[in-house]
Amino acid sequence: MPDHPDRCRPRLNLLHLTPETRPTPSREERRMPSSDPIDAVGEPPPRAGGHDDALDDLLDRVAAWGPADTRAGVFRLVPARIERDLPLVSRWMNDPAAAVFWELSGPQDVAEEHLRTQLAGDGRSVPCVGVLDGRPMSYWEIYRADLDPLARHYPARPHDTGIHLLIGAVADRGRGLGGLLLRAVADLVLAQRPSCARVIAEPDIRNTPSLAAFLTAGFRFSAEVDLPAKQAALMVRDRSLRLLL
Repeated sequence: MPDHPDRCRPRLNLLHLTPETRPTPSREERRMPSSDPIDAVGEPPPRAGGHDDALDDLLDRVAAWGPADTRAGVFRLVPARIERDLPLVSRWMNDPAAAVFWELSGPQDVAEEHLRTQLAGDGRSVPCVGVLDGRPMSYWEIYRADLDPLARHYPARPHDTGIHLLIGAVADRGRGLGGLLLRAVADLVLAQRPSCARVIAEPDIRNTPSLAAFLTAGFRFSAEVDLPAKQAALMVRDRSLRLLL
């Protein structure tokens, strides 16, 4: 499931999960990646970039969210570190299926610029590596949709939280991991961010596999949205419906 960022926000291909919107200064333009065998599954490693710990409050400290048990194994979001994760994220972004939608293919400095922009920002977007049973296998961006350019295109509510996902390893695609992990991460967001009532995503309206993965994860189709780089399906997972969908 690939899609490109905002370019707009995540797009899912059951091959790949790929984002489409980006929350960084002037987000109608870009995003970021991650790599290496995460230093273990335990303590989240120290953050790289310019974040002050206080800024993490914009997303309620993603690094401390802890693991989620899934049918596929124990899953954890680990905030990205350029020195550790850049080679892996850049390789994932250069996969043809991802490149079409993320638009971050090319030399490593393309992905590096994207990551550095987020890491040096104000904390409204946190790039992460998804680690499944100790193995890095996906790239995520958790962002404040209500503080993102996306908010100009839909009736945003305070603390709306967006997610972008790219499943990196070819072996992990086509196994139903997209819907499974999207549900796990959306549930983490709702559990760890009590002020957040909705998790938001905006895959390309043409990306049928992506839409299917979001629906499987308990998101509902809310509206078709005309974004600068695409027609998107606004997908919403509501706190009030999370036990029903």
